Amino acid sequence: MIKNYFLLFSLFLTFCLHAQTKSVFDIARKGNLVEIKNVFQQNPKLINSVDINGYTPLILACYRGNEEVALFLTEKVSDINYNSGMGSAIMAAVMSGNSAIVEKLIALKANLNEVDAQGKTALIYATFFNKNEIAKMLIKAGANLNIKDSDGKSAQDFATFNKNTELIILLN
Repeated sequence: MIKNYFLLFSLFLTFCLHAQTKSVFDIARKGNLVEIKNVFQQNPKLINSVDINGYTPLILACYRGNEEVALFLTEKVSDINYNSGMGSAIMAAVMSGNSAIVEKLIALKANLNEVDAQGKTALIYATFFNKNEIAKMLIKAGANLNIKDSDGKSAQDFATFNKNTELIILLN
């Protein structure tokens, strides 16, 4: 009888643990370094997968500012410039305001002039959201100051609209 309870308990525990397994996308959003390393060890191809919305784990980690996971993924993914249409990892890192991730992507030669479906670049997003320090990093790394989005607006135009004197001066 005790054996039956033990077997039943073991099956229940196994089922619960299996049901709580996070996807690579969940780990990218809010997991930790140990979890993403485990995924990578078990199936390295998963870190290059794309979810139903077109996002990779790297883009999701960057957008959520999940720094330790994003930094790990930057070294392991096959394409740091993958563009979901809604943007790339560098754009997502800019939006989250995580300068450590932006710095790492710049060091790995991410395409700073990649555009999303609206024609916006990482620099345009940095300017649009008044992320001055990140905009400075992008400019120093060689981001093109003259790219215009699909509405014909450049980073300079957004700095002017936002009345961001520091960025207006930097972008001149």
